[in-house]
Amino acid sequence: MSTTPYTGKKAVVTGGTHGMGLATVKMLIAGGAEVLLTGNNPGNIAAARLALGPNVQVVQSDTASLEDIHSLVGIVTAAFGQIDFLFVNAGYSVLEPYSQVTEASYNKTFDINTKGAFFTVQQLAPLIKDHGAIVFTTSIANQTGYPGMTVYAGAKAALAAFVKGFAAELLPRGIRVNAVSPGFIQTPTMGVTGVSKETLLEFEKTGEQITPLKRNGKPEEVAKAVLFLAFDATFTTGEEMTVDGGLSQQLTSPEALH
Repeated sequence: MSTTPYTGKKAVVTGGTHGMGLATVKMLIAGGAEVLLTGNNPGNIAAARLALGPNVQVVQSDTASLEDIHSLVGIVTAAFGQIDFLFVNAGYSVLEPYSQVTEASYNKTFDINTKGAFFTVQQLAPLIKDHGAIVFTTSIANQTGYPGMTVYAGAKAALAAFVKGFAAELLPRGIRVNAVSPGFIQTPTMGVTGVSKETLLEFEKTGEQITPLKRNGKPEEVAKAVLFLAFDATFTTGEEMTVDGGLSQQLTSPEALH
């Protein structure tokens, strides 16, 4: 098997400066692809540039800003012309009980996770080659209820609907549209913004306890699923692939029955 399966491929990854996005970027680069990634946190952007070197383009871009998305189109066009793969990974979540949700916090969650994702695809789709691929990051939160994540779950559920809608609309061009739906994944933030180290540790422990495989997933495991959907799953479109250690399937080990 070739160690450079993505040679000649060009990819854009939004939210690619850390966690699952960064793991995907690293695998693409290792496989020979040319990559442009976006982020909005200056510290994460600087760290990504240092870690990835000069051959990867790291662009500061706010996925909630239509102006930034329009600018991104020009940047991608200048860098690559056309692309083979778009990974819509930028996201945002906070732990916020429904009674504490404000209009501002609701809008921020939907602006980043939903509006930004929609318009990123709308604006970049013309640059994707026919028979290329788009992958979204959703979440198992849109399949199961978690206290404090109701708004986030709704935003990600909208993405699941977008997957099917875009898949149908892009059929004439042969562009496949799918999603990965992660569970508890061992990233620097565990997928939640602005929580204490103690809360992060509790998240990790919870993931280990309730996930049927009894551990949290690794960013690289999600990245492998992303790249499978992007390049290998050539007869798959409109699909949401869970990468959650069996959590959403409510699997029970034989030992738990005794």
